[in-house]
Order: sequence, then structure tokens, then C-alpha cells
Amino acid sequence: MPYYVYILTNRRNGALYVGVTNHISRRTREHRRGTAESFTKLHNVNRLVYIEEHLDIEQAILR
Repeated sequence: MPYYVYILTNRRNGALYVGVTNHISRRTREHRRGTAESFTKLHNVNRLVYIEEHLDIEQAILR
């Protein structure tokens, strides 16, 4: 199962958020919808700017 490290932002030179997930489309959809009380909802961080795939969760977390 692949794992993904991803970076979101709210605007150019704005806030950044780094996350790890095993289902990138579901997770980015959750960020866009603001479904949870979180940093990303508070700061409107929902633009995907970077993604990389890893085969091991520990590698993804370390990255």
C-alpha cells in the first residue's frame, strides 16, 4: 500500500501544512471541505502544492 507525504498551502507565501496519508484523494477532499476542526480549517489551507509516494509508512513519516 502506498503512503503519501503532501504539502498544502492557503496562498502564495502563505501558511504550509505537511501531512501523511494512505489515501491522498480522500484526504485532500477532507481538507478542501474543512470537515474537522484543525489548523487547515482555521487558516483555509487547502491547495495541494506537493506530493510524494512512499511504500513504507515509516519512510513517509521520516520524510
